[in-house]
Parts: sequence; C-alpha cells; structure tokens
Amino acid sequence: MEEESVSERVRVLISEEEIEKRICEMGKEISEFYQGEPVHLVSVLKGGVFFTCELAKRLSIPVSIDFMSVSSYGDGTKSSGVVKVVKDLDEAIEGKHVLVVEDIVDSGRTLSYLLDNLKSRKPQSLRLCTLLDKPERRVTDVQVDYTGFEIPDKFVVGYGLDYMQHYRNLPYIGVVELDA
Repeated sequence: MEEESVSERVRVLISEEEIEKRICEMGKEISEFYQGEPVHLVSVLKGGVFFTCELAKRLSIPVSIDFMSVSSYGDGTKSSGVVKVVKDLDEAIEGKHVLVVEDIVDSGRTLSYLLDNLKSRKPQSLRLCTLLDKPERRVTDVQVDYTGFEIPDKFVVGYGLDYMQHYRNLPYIGVVELDA
C-alpha cells in the first residue's frame, strides 16, 4: 500500500511592500483617533505578535503592550470552534484604552470570546485592530475597528500566520496551496 504524500506551495497574496504601506496608514489613523492618549495594545499570540510590533513602531501615541493567547485552532486549516485561554494578560486593563491586535479575523468565535472576556475587566475603551479580515467566513458577529486587508476565504500564512507552525516568518501574506 502506497502512502500519498502531500506537499504545499505558498503563493504571494499581499506583498511585503503593501503590508508595510498599510500598517503605516493604520498607525496614523489609530494615533489620530486616540489623540495623544496612551493606548494599551493586547497582542493575540502567536500570530499577532508580528503585526503588533510593526504597528506599535508606527504609533505616535504612548503605548504599552501585553500578550494573550486564545486558541480555537488545532493543527489543521479549519477552526475547531472550541475557544480556550492559553495565556492570560500580565496586567490589569481596568480604566485603560485597550486595542486588541490580531493577525486575522476569520469565523469570529475566538475574537467574540476574547472581547467579551476583556470587556468584563472594565477598560475605558476596547477596540479591535486586525491585519487581515475574512468576512465571508464569519459565524459570530465581531466589530473590527481597524482592518489592514479584507481577503477571500483562502488559507493564508506569513507575517505571523502559520500552517502547522510553519511559514510564520514570511515577510508577506501567502496562500497555501496543497498538492496531493
């Protein structure tokens, strides 16, 4: 009996230059919204850390950063639907302007859970910023305040996004194409 081998290719969807330009625009927009007020970035690990670091460098307002890991993915390409907190915040957010920074909003389940969790901690304000948004995959309504790029329903990697822990370090967003 022969085993089928599966290989994958990654096709560029959004170039490094396009990402850089859009993050600069988002940094300006976010800085203008908060008008000099300090903002506490909550980076959603693991994928969100790449975007969070690049965005933070482009904000002209005081910034603090914390990390949270909330997962609804296993090793595959589809959401499991089960949400769990893997790593909680190190600091309280009560009374702070909080901006959740995510790599991608897909089904909305994970972000809906996370935003409800953070709202209960009484921040002064709570907004959501994502590099990528896949609205056609949404099963739970989530308000995204800042979106880098709206993308089609394709499985993407790079710029923090992974496929079984591979490709996070790509400087662009690519589509994984599997070959059987």
